[in-house]
Parts: sequence; structure tokens; C-alpha cells
Amino acid sequence: MQIVVDSKPNDADRDIIVAGLRAFNASAVGRPRNFLPLAVLLTDDANQTVGGLWGEAVLDWLFIELLYVPENLRGHALGTQLMAKAEAFARDNKLVGIWLDTFSFQARPFYEKLGYRVFGTIENYPPGGARYFLSKTL
Repeated sequence: MQIVVDSKPNDADRDIIVAGLRAFNASAVGRPRNFLPLAVLLTDDANQTVGGLWGEAVLDWLFIELLYVPENLRGHALGTQLMAKAEAFARDNKLVGIWLDTFSFQARPFYEKLGYRVFGTIENYPPGGARYFLSKTL
């Protein structure tokens, strides 16, 4: 066996790692668990995606990986609506809760206003800031 550092990996390499880890995780928790993708898209009048929310239900929790509302559309409760759709998805699929992460220069107060609580922090990431991990039990 060799260990190779690759700064330009391909999707096939990632797929092998993900498949192996998911198989191991499924065997460790005693039964296969849900792996449900989620996209809640924000589209314009031409039906073009301009923002939205991206996540995945894994092991009975929804992980929100990405949330983006274009700057010119902020302040119109669109982020709140996107999060509400994600929470409805989680409830409909009988998930335990939702977790996500955000940086100190991003949206921590927004998530806290929606009932999310910080459960972990990486200080000085990025330098001078912090990365916060938040969750909400449903």
C-alpha cells in the first residue's frame, strides 16, 4: 500500500471513501440509516437558481451544509423561509434534529433567532474569528 497526497482529487476517489465510510457506519449503528439529499432552491422569475439551501439527512439528523441568499435579496425573510422548508423536511422524515456550522462573520445570530444553539466552537478559525457548530432538536 502507498499513501498518496493529491491536491487535485477526483469525484471517483471521493465516492470510494464515502461508500466505505457509509457502509462501516451502517454496520456500526445496527441498521441502514437514511441518506436523503435536500435542496431548497431560491429561483428567480426565469426559474433560474439564485440561492438556496443544500443539505443531507444522515443518521437521522439533517446536516445543512450550505445556505445562501444573494445580498440584494437579504432582509426579506427568505433565509427564514428556506430554513422553515428544511425543518419541515426534517419533521416529515421523522429526523431527530438539524445541525450546521457558520463562521463569526456569517449568520450565527440568525440561526440562534431560529432556536439553534451552539454546541461547539473552533476559536481563531479563520484567524481573528471563530467557527460555530449549532444544532436544534426537533
